Amino acid sequence: MKAIMVMYDSLNREMLESYGCNWTKTPNFKRLAEKCVQFEQCYVGSMPCMPARRELQTGRINFFHRSWGPMEPFDDSMPEILKKGGVYTHLVSDHQHYWEDGGATYHNRYSSWEIARGQEGDNWKADVAHAYEKGAGTVFENKKVMLEYPLYARMMAQDRINRAEMNTEEKTSQAVTFANGLEFIERNHGEDNWFLQIETFDPHEPFYTLPKDKELYPHHFEGDAAMEADWPPYAPTVESENTIEHVRYNYAALVSKCDRYLGKVLDVMDKYNLWEDTMLIVNTDHGFLLGEHGWWGKTSMPIYNEIAHTPLFIYDPRRADLAGEKRNSIVQTIDLAPTLLEYFGMEIPKDMEGKPLKQVMDDDTPIREYAVFGYHGSQVDVTDGRYVYMHAADHQGEKVYEYTLMPTHMRQMFQPEELQNIELAGPFSFTKGCKVMKIEKKDMMGDTTSFGNMLFDLNEDPTQNTQIHDEAVEMRMKGYIREYMEKNDAPKELYKRLGL
Repeated sequence: MKAIMVMYDSLNREMLESYGCNWTKTPNFKRLAEKCVQFEQCYVGSMPCMPARRELQTGRINFFHRSWGPMEPFDDSMPEILKKGGVYTHLVSDHQHYWEDGGATYHNRYSSWEIARGQEGDNWKADVAHAYEKGAGTVFENKKVMLEYPLYARMMAQDRINRAEMNTEEKTSQAVTFANGLEFIERNHGEDNWFLQIETFDPHEPFYTLPKDKELYPHHFEGDAAMEADWPPYAPTVESENTIEHVRYNYAALVSKCDRYLGKVLDVMDKYNLWEDTMLIVNTDHGFLLGEHGWWGKTSMPIYNEIAHTPLFIYDPRRADLAGEKRNSIVQTIDLAPTLLEYFGMEIPKDMEGKPLKQVMDDDTPIREYAVFGYHGSQVDVTDGRYVYMHAADHQGEKVYEYTLMPTHMRQMFQPEELQNIELAGPFSFTKGCKVMKIEKKDMMGDTTSFGNMLFDLNEDPTQNTQIHDEAVEMRMKGYIREYMEKNDAPKELYKRLGL
């Protein structure tokens, strides 16, 4: 048995033809849907990138206990379980967060791994004359960008250097990533017991593509011709409608590039008839707001469905007769680890909260009544498929803590001033007897509790434009959140902070 996962970052399902989009060009996603089971009610769990990848490996929600950070010593890792069980696991990726401080324990869980450099200001190519320390003016000369926050100045300066190195198709990091993945398949297609994860950072911002893909979406941009309008900020939209449309076309061009490279994987599956013995999973970590609800991006706003409601496709060779079918039961990212473990005949650890998706695929038998998702220290959201309820903190004076043995942020370790008042807490039910550090969270960027509680009826308002008030529904949704917090062994102070 073999398995391939093709994973994207920030792939908005509303931009795929198989999910109803009528203007993007994604023929290979349509081709995929005709071969796979397409899931209509897939939701995120812990947000954003690395918390989602921790779920991908551990099969459990983690945002109640910590924010962005590495895998923990007590975590169950799906690729490592496979590796120890005799299944060769290989990761190819250009997702630079894997080799930053806050992701440095993920890729070594695989038997082997390859990286492609250059995404989102990755500290890759050296150009001292144009480095940020010399002043970003040289880098940005005659080129305006949407995002000019001081926090991003260094990253954007580096990105200019990197783009100069990716000026042909085959040099772009997504192309290199898929070339590495296809090379693995060409070399090993005749072998048994392997899992390949092809993971590209695209279509995450910046929405950098070459003219070949941009030409798929001809339009007139009325803005400054020198403006690189492909890197929207995580902020409210203040741009003109024409600029917003232009950014969406840039995103669509990148999605179409993702589609082309997906087609290469489908071609090699056809070439070697891997459909006989190879599972194929195509997924993403979360979506992205492209001006909907007046916002760009993610993290700074409520987790609307454009972010939370994700595409998912699975082909299981044991269920080839299900090709082209759709499923409406609620599933989440946490279900992928146990699905792969079950497929390879491995025991599923007791701390995994996700469930194998075999019964959903077979006859749409539900595996859960609701899905809980959110950011650490922020709103806690829940959906039952009809309603989405976003629950804010009732007691915002309550402190938020990180519970970890790996005190690392996205791009740096915790600083000494953050570590002065560490307490030991736990053990929690999933830490295998280990106590963990309890560290007060100082930076509350991305806390969306200021938006208050929000309830939407997706049957009546699928685009979530009008909040409703229904006390009975809200009480039921709060009950779901509390029930899941108890199951997840959430920290005690969260119950008070959330008024639960």
